[in-house]
Amino acid sequence: MGLPAVLFALITWQVVAHGPLLRLDSRLSSALVHPDRFSSGLSDLGNVQVAVPVLVIAIAYVGRRGRTAGTDRWWLPPTATAVLMALVPAIVVPLKDWTARPGTPVVPPAVGYFPSGHTATAAIAYGSATLILLPWLPSARARRLAVGSCAALVLGVSYGLVRRGWHWPLDVLASWCLGTIMLTALALLLSRSRRRSSSGTPSSSTGPS
Repeated sequence: MGLPAVLFALITWQVVAHGPLLRLDSRLSSALVHPDRFSSGLSDLGNVQVAVPVLVIAIAYVGRRGRTAGTDRWWLPPTATAVLMALVPAIVVPLKDWTARPGTPVVPPAVGYFPSGHTATAAIAYGSATLILLPWLPSARARRLAVGSCAALVLGVSYGLVRRGWHWPLDVLASWCLGTIMLTALALLLSRSRRRSSSGTPSSSTGPS
């Protein structure tokens, strides 16, 4: 968690201080921006209306499976994931107001583009859904497919946002860092809970320990 935290702090400092990194960001954006329907469609995968329902389905499935299997503390993964998703606007919105970064030349004049809310939403929604689903997937191949699909969705949203011109590259990179920190915290919590459960009295029911 240390490296993404330091990188996030560095990027935020450059945005607030209008540092030299923003000039590189502007040149990179100019080279990448090319609005089209495909990039717009990819960016829409980071909409709350798209990403959050996917997470809700995963939460409901994992909660039902855990409760049916009699898994110890079955409620923790769904609850922790829902709380993590709720923290995204609580963290991102104040940062947008504080940094007040203008958008790219492609979008109407406004501020509040840093960090990217769509990227953060996609990272947490798809990422946390994958984390809680992994113990219930039947094979290593299925788990690899889930992780690969999650990465493809987040990268697709990120590419679409930059390509369409909705966000500067640094807006997206900062949300990657933020998402990495939050997902790592979730993974550590779930891992610790599973270790604690496996060290207790085994249950006669089936399901991940």
